[in-house]
Amino acid sequence: MQLAPNQLQQHLQRGLKPLYTLHGDEPLLVQEFADALRAAAREQGYTERTVHTVAGAHFDWSEVLASGGSLSLFADKQIIEIRIPSGKPGKDGSVALQQIAERAGKEGGDDSTLTLVLLPRLDSMTTKGAWFGALESFGTTVKFDPIERRSLPAWIAQRLQQQGQRVAAGEEGQRTLQFFADRVEGNLLAAHQEIQKLGLLYPTGADDASAVLSLAQVENAVLNVARYDVFKLSEAVLGGQALRVQRMLDGLQSEGESEVLVHWALAEDIRSMKRVKDAIQAGRPMPMALRENRVWGVKEKLFERVLPQIGDTSLSNLLHAAHKVDGIVKGLKQPDWPQDGWQALHRLANMVCEQCAAKGRP
Repeated sequence: MQLAPNQLQQHLQRGLKPLYTLHGDEPLLVQEFADALRAAAREQGYTERTVHTVAGAHFDWSEVLASGGSLSLFADKQIIEIRIPSGKPGKDGSVALQQIAERAGKEGGDDSTLTLVLLPRLDSMTTKGAWFGALESFGTTVKFDPIERRSLPAWIAQRLQQQGQRVAAGEEGQRTLQFFADRVEGNLLAAHQEIQKLGLLYPTGADDASAVLSLAQVENAVLNVARYDVFKLSEAVLGGQALRVQRMLDGLQSEGESEVLVHWALAEDIRSMKRVKDAIQAGRPMPMALRENRVWGVKEKLFERVLPQIGDTSLSNLLHAAHKVDGIVKGLKQPDWPQDGWQALHRLANMVCEQCAAKGRP
C-alpha cells in the first residue's frame, strides 16, 4: 500500500501497520516522518528499538531476520529499523526483505514487531524489483519527492506558521517568501534550520504584530545556503527563468561544479529540442517525438510549451553557440566569445532562456 507523506496523521488514527518503507531524497522529510512513526509506536508500547545499517556486500542478514523473532525480557513490543543507504540490499538482502515483508503481511501475524525500512531515492528499475514489490504489497510505502522551487515559498510559510510566525500579507509577504526560497533552494534541511533560527531571533510575544516577519528581518537573518544541480538548472533554462538561471550558475561555480558537466546539460537540451523539432516536421506527433527522444516528466511539459515558439534558425544558432562553448570549456579560444568558461556558460544559458521565454521568435 502506498501512502502520501501528508496523510500520516489520518493514517495513524487508524492504527499502526507492522511494516513501513520510506524512500526519497529529502532526508528532513524522511526523518520527520520516521520520528512521528516512532513516537506513535512508543505510545502503543513499542519500547525496544534495534537499528541495522546495511553496509557492504557481506552484511549479515541473518541477524536482521533473527531480531524479528526475538524480544528482550524487558519489552513486549519492538521496532526494527533497516537502513540501506545505497538503496541496494544485494542478493541475500533481497531474499531477506521478501521474507520480512511476507512475515509482516500474514493475516493474524506477529503484532509485536514494527519494521521500518529506510531507503534513499530509488530509480524505476529498483522499484520494479521483487524485494521492493514485496515491501509494497505486504506493507506501507511512502515516497518523499523533493520540494520543487515553485512550492518552496508555500512550504516555508507553512513551517513558519507551525512555530507561530508569518510574513506580511499581500505583495510584501510574497517578496519575503521568494527571497527566503532563493536563499535555501535545494537544501531543505538548511531551510528548516533557518526557519528555526527565525523563531529564536524573533520570538512571538503577546501582541499579534510580533508574529509578523518583515523582509528586512528575513534578509538580516537567513543565510545563503542554497544548493543547485545541473538538472534543476536545465529546467530553469527551459522555463526561461533568466534571473534564477544566473543565480544557479553562480552557485554551481562556487560549489566547484565541472564546467564540462554544466555545458553538457545545456547542450543536450538544445540537441534534444532540435531532434524533436525535426521529428515533428517529418510528420511525427509531438508526444511520439518526445518519447522517442527520451524526454519525459517536467521536461516533457517544458518542451511542449517552448518548441512551437522556437524556429529552425534559432535552434541552429543555439547549436552553433553550444559548439563554440564546448571548445571554450575545454580550453580552446573562440572569437567574439568570453574566453572564461563560466562567462561563456552564462551567455549560452541566457541565449536559451531568451528563446524559451519569447513568443514567436523566428
